[in-house]
Amino acid sequence: MRLRPLLATVTAALAAATCLTAAAPANAQRGNACSPSVSIEGFSDALDKTTYEGTFVGNFSALAVDRDGRIAAVSDRSALFTLDRKTLRPASVVPLADESGAVLDSEGLAVDRDGTRLVASETEPSIRRYARDGRILDRLPVPDVLRVAPAGRATSNQTFEGLTFLPGRRTLLAGMEGSLAGDTTGIVRFQTWERQRGHFALDAQYGYRTDTGLNVSETTATPDGRLLVLERGFTAGVGNTVRLYLADQRRATDTSGIDNLTGQSGVRLVRKTLLADLVNCPSLGAQAKQPQPNPLLDNIEGLAVTGGGAHGRLNLLLVSDDNQNPVQITRFYSLRVRL
Repeated sequence: MRLRPLLATVTAALAAATCLTAAAPANAQRGNACSPSVSIEGFSDALDKTTYEGTFVGNFSALAVDRDGRIAAVSDRSALFTLDRKTLRPASVVPLADESGAVLDSEGLAVDRDGTRLVASETEPSIRRYARDGRILDRLPVPDVLRVAPAGRATSNQTFEGLTFLPGRRTLLAGMEGSLAGDTTGIVRFQTWERQRGHFALDAQYGYRTDTGLNVSETTATPDGRLLVLERGFTAGVGNTVRLYLADQRRATDTSGIDNLTGQSGVRLVRKTLLADLVNCPSLGAQAKQPQPNPLLDNIEGLAVTGGGAHGRLNLLLVSDDNQNPVQITRFYSLRVRL
């Protein structure tokens, strides 16, 4: 999928077909570098503050590519959307709930090889497997230490934020947003599960150090088994900070048996390399509804690899969570990355 035509198509098709108006044109051109390894190909605000079949289109917290190439998108208000790959127009939406029918705080999304959806909620936290129609199929085990206090050592609203399958879809990885009590602030845990006879069993865990003042907002696997990690923060009156990292957990220490992560000797954390600080991307004429260091920025939470792979070049689709807030924007971004 070529990204520049995609974003232009999004704006034109949505405006024509659903009477939506993009807040800014998707007019990216080649060479729009954010860094030596990342360029922005375009953006679209065409879905901002719209509805589909009576459901608010927004609050997006995660993206994943479905088996047929369409885009699965989860809202943290318990809605699972399917979006057209070329136009990003909603094609379907199903409600999500827990076993008792209560709503979720859905923050992570992965699509399995059979099309089932794995959704992480940061309430408990939990990971459930859903059929396409929203039926719960089962629920994955979660280590007690990762549960919200007093059941565990996690802080409310700081648990599972990213969810991704590693290549081959045998290993699932979830990234915690914030640190556990007893761990050094800024060191977060990545938990994995291994597929065993149709079920997922707890497997290795890793420590990852975020930049000062930032939290993990998404983890997405690369074709070679590494991770793309979004780190995000917000400062009132200033705006968002969003940084994209390439992380390698393959030689990190398994921390599942380590009570406190303090950066101690002998514990190898996940290695990370900055790909881009998105404040350095050209704004492409974007407009912000609140102070931002770059008007292109917003509360970016979702990330999916949509194509590429040859020579380490990937096409990425990102989305911001507008929190159904009038001063925030549901904005899709297309990036080109060279690893």
